Amino acid sequence: MRSTAYTYTHLSIYQDGRLLALPANIGMVEPTMAAQTGCAYPLHTVDASGKIRMDTSTGASYTLGQFFAIWGETLGASNVAGLSGSPVTIYVNDGGALSQYKGDPASLVLPPHGEVTIVTGTPLKQIPSYTWTDPPPFDPKPITLTYGGVVGTTYWPNGNTSTGGTGAAVDGLICASGMSELYHVHAHLAIFKDGQWLGLPMNVGILSQCNYEMHTHDQTGIIHIETPTFKTFTLGQFFDIWGQPLTSTNVAGITGPVVAYINDNGDSRRYMGDIRDIELTSLRDITLQIGTTPVSTLATYSWYEQQ
Repeated sequence: MRSTAYTYTHLSIYQDGRLLALPANIGMVEPTMAAQTGCAYPLHTVDASGKIRMDTSTGASYTLGQFFAIWGETLGASNVAGLSGSPVTIYVNDGGALSQYKGDPASLVLPPHGEVTIVTGTPLKQIPSYTWTDPPPFDPKPITLTYGGVVGTTYWPNGNTSTGGTGAAVDGLICASGMSELYHVHAHLAIFKDGQWLGLPMNVGILSQCNYEMHTHDQTGIIHIETPTFKTFTLGQFFDIWGQPLTSTNVAGITGPVVAYINDNGDSRRYMGDIRDIELTSLRDITLQIGTTPVSTLATYSWYEQQ
């Protein structure tokens, strides 16, 4: 289970002057049929930005060696994640003061909201620094999601549009009656237009003759994923079943700049990739902000039991 209390540190690794992207999902254990929620280590990455999330719920500090151990890569004075060469130089920015670290690399304590730069081979002429932009804070009052309920203002008609799923497979997702539900999880989608919360319609993906593997039963924003075969489900697939556009400037017919936030049990961040590729995983909250009015807080939820 991921903690709801965390902070960040940033890691940059250079080889002969070239910045190498830190892989996404280090320390993340993906859901399976048996463990449908997955889990995360206290140190983990969710993207390739270099940001490492650190669990602060226990008050523990973490070291660079612990992160590399979770990653499964080497860390030493002459080998960094398989990059061998001399010299290996490490710099630490703890929030304004840059210094060279000369101790054991594995013992380096990761600074909260700080930056660690590892240089292998050709020295850098200048050590970079980064501007930190945190997501909005959480609303301290959870919203209770009740089966059959409504969250937000009704905006779209219920069900699929004329260009949505009509019973044939959509993006490889089938529509069936009496489908075996070996994998059954929920994700949540909240859509805001200039600060107004628009309710996700009910019965998206539900037809008289069958249900798609992704669908809604009510207007709470909960997306049900019910399938006999474990696979990846994305927000773009849901919008295709719904029959609505989803781009960086158009969400279900509403146009304007779109900002996306993801929250995994308190592990929140702004999503910087193609929003169609956002994966729908168990209890993941997705917030889409359309227009120029930013959301001031990210909602938290009290979920109902699986239906």
